[in-house]
Formats: sequence, C-alpha cells, structure tokens
Amino acid sequence: MNLADALPALNLDRSRHAAPQVFEKLRDLIISLELTPGTVLPRPELADAFGVSQTPIRDALLRLSEAGLVDIFPQHTTVVSRIDVAAARQAHFLRRSLELEIVNLLAQRTDSALVARLQRHIDDQLAARGADDYPAFIAADQAFHREMHEAAGVAGLWDLEQRYSGHVDRLRRLHLPEAGKAERILDDHRRILERIAAHDAMGAQAALREHLSGTLSQVEDICRRYPDYVRLP
Repeated sequence: MNLADALPALNLDRSRHAAPQVFEKLRDLIISLELTPGTVLPRPELADAFGVSQTPIRDALLRLSEAGLVDIFPQHTTVVSRIDVAAARQAHFLRRSLELEIVNLLAQRTDSALVARLQRHIDDQLAARGADDYPAFIAADQAFHREMHEAAGVAGLWDLEQRYSGHVDRLRRLHLPEAGKAERILDDHRRILERIAAHDAMGAQAALREHLSGTLSQVEDICRRYPDYVRLP
C-alpha cells in the first residue's frame, strides 16, 4: 500500500496527545509493510491526513528515525527506511537472551492460570490463521510473548524489546505468508507451553530457541527475494 492509500485510515483520538498517536499509527503501517521501504512521507500530506499541524508530525518522524524506521534528509524529505539486517540480528539477540531466561523462570514456578492464559493466545492465533487474518495472527503472537514477560514480572523489558524490534518485525512480516510458516509458529508455541506446564525448563528453552531462529535462519533467502527492501551489513 502506498501513502495515498493508507492516509484515509489515519484517525486520531482527540482526547490524547497527537504526536504519540501519529508515531504509533505510522509505526504500525511501516511494520506491517503497508508503507514499504522507500515510501516518501511528506509532512504536509501527513499533517492534512491526521488533521494536525506539522509539529506533532515532525516529533513522530523524529521518534521513527531514532527507531531506524525512517530516514530523514534535512530540508529535503523523509522516507521509510530499508530493513537493516544487522540491526535485526541485534534485536533478535536481545529478545532471545531475555526470553530464554523468562521461560526458564516460568517453567520453575508456573501455575494453571498462566497456562490457561497462554493457551487462549494460541487459540486466538489458530482462529486468525483459519480466517487468513495475518494482522490478528501477529497480534495474538505478540500477546503470547508479552504474557510471558508479564508473568515473569518483567513487562518493562517487553517495551524495551519493542523499541528495537522494527527491523526484525518487518523481516518476520515478509516471512510469515510463506507456506507452512504460520503452522510452525503455532506448533512452536504449543511446545513452549507444554514444556512450561511440565516444569521442564531446559525443554522450554530449547523450544523457544528453535522458535525464535525461524525468520533469521531464512534471512538470506528473504534478502534475495526482496532486494529493494533490505540493507545488508
């Protein structure tokens, strides 16, 4: 989707500050690849679309630049950045390191209530997969992992991971539609939950490690298929 197609859906909650909402909505469009790498983001058009001045637009674009999701060329233009493969690998390393400790902790002290909550997220993913609703599938995937962070008492680390996840999330979005990928994610989540419920910390870590290796193990193939979307080290 190009900018003109995306703009009609950009509505703000007037009871909240504008800049964070602009940031959130543009980030969602970039992560979902509705705004693809190279898309130009003119401030006047964005301001008109959101019904705000250019000040919150500027602030939101600066935050997106800090996250590596846009490239700002002063006095010229702003464009959606290419996917930085090196940054994606670093974000993946951070997430894997943290979540290995999280599942280790949960397997040692998990309870039936947590197992039920995690199972509901898997059920939501299964329903979204059946409806070919990829946005809902991804939302349920995120909810599964966030639930584990919250249960471990480190919800703030989830927010930290999300701050750096833009590049790897876009790689995952390119990889998800491949045949069998969604089913593998579901199977991985089931195995992680099964091992947590069985108080098998090592098994839970092994299942998580395999789960998180999926997209990054295919990065060379993704880069070959989408050369205009990526920036190699």
